Amino acid sequence: MNNTPTPPKVLLLLTSLHGGGAERVAVHLLNRLQGRFDMRMGLLRASGPYLDQADRSRLIVAPEGETHFNFDGPNSANYRPGKLVGSAVRAPLAFRRMIRETQPDVVLSFLKGTNLLVWLALMNMGRARPRWIAREGNNVLAVIREEAPNGAVARASRDLTAKAYRRADAVLANSTDMAAGLITDLDLDPAKMRMINNPIDIDGIREAAGESLPGAPNRPFILTAGRLEYQKAHEVLLRAFARSEAWRTHALVILGKGSRLGELHRLAAQLGIGEYVRFIGFVPNPYAWMARADLFVLPSRWEGFPTVAAEAMACGTPLLLTDCRFGARDIVEPGVTGELVPVNDEAALATEIAALLASPERRSALARAGREKVERFRLERMLEAYAALFDEQFAARRR
Repeated sequence: MNNTPTPPKVLLLLTSLHGGGAERVAVHLLNRLQGRFDMRMGLLRASGPYLDQADRSRLIVAPEGETHFNFDGPNSANYRPGKLVGSAVRAPLAFRRMIRETQPDVVLSFLKGTNLLVWLALMNMGRARPRWIAREGNNVLAVIREEAPNGAVARASRDLTAKAYRRADAVLANSTDMAAGLITDLDLDPAKMRMINNPIDIDGIREAAGESLPGAPNRPFILTAGRLEYQKAHEVLLRAFARSEAWRTHALVILGKGSRLGELHRLAAQLGIGEYVRFIGFVPNPYAWMARADLFVLPSRWEGFPTVAAEAMACGTPLLLTDCRFGARDIVEPGVTGELVPVNDEAALATEIAALLASPERRSALARAGREKVERFRLERMLEAYAALFDEQFAARRR
């Protein structure tokens, strides 16, 4: 007779594996916690750069995904009437089918859009309803302001999001100030709030950082990485790079793709720095670039937890970030593990770029402290925190 207890069932729900930090976290959880838990991942579409890294045997994909659930592109496109109606009807039903099929003890959903759909999917499930963790990885109010076509829609979206998150058994933030911000911005119960920083695969990153780097500039370079969209404020960095006159000694390398590529190319030319700026696009191994950069700069207007900055820190690269909501201060202690400047302040950014490039000793000190600081985000440590959260929710369901 086998008395081995059955591991708790955990279902991870996302629209696809397009994106960044949230999708990487989900794949780590799926692959690394299997055995300790019975892990499954439900997707509306089988697409995205992290799909090949996921254990395909544990994926459930909506059969109508390619037809009805193509959410790629600007967020504002999702507010077209046809897409809104289709999403509100079909997507919750698809998630509900996945939940009924797998009968999980715990559901963990990622990001606002998916969280809203899962809230609808779980309605009126009665005793069959699993415990639900709504994970948020971005500045909700900033995202709503960017994606909504007008103020009325923004207010309605905020109210709907707050209503959904209040129905979750736990709300998970990925940075300290985001947790506090969600409580205030959405009027959430502090007792339901949890915080786990994004995991950083330090050993894997450092191994990849040692790989060769074909196509690198023939001069020292500053690096940034992120989607070429409004949130990331690349135009502020271009103006600061020109103003700092760092182009006299350094190139600016920009990793990532997005809808603003043409606009940013034109701005670099207008500023007279076009020949010193390299738009590389998406690269499968950004860590080789990070390890060779003199400085990593992230000029974002908002974040959730700037994972890419922590990854650069793991590569031993000094950091210069904007002091945005949220997450920058979980990574950067100003003057110790990096430097912070105000959001949208190209003058302050230019001054700090010039000062850091002029002081190799200061950059080295920041990099050394950063390599120590990043250990607190180590993948194995964060996975243990997720496991503890799943155990907590499983125990609450059994009570």
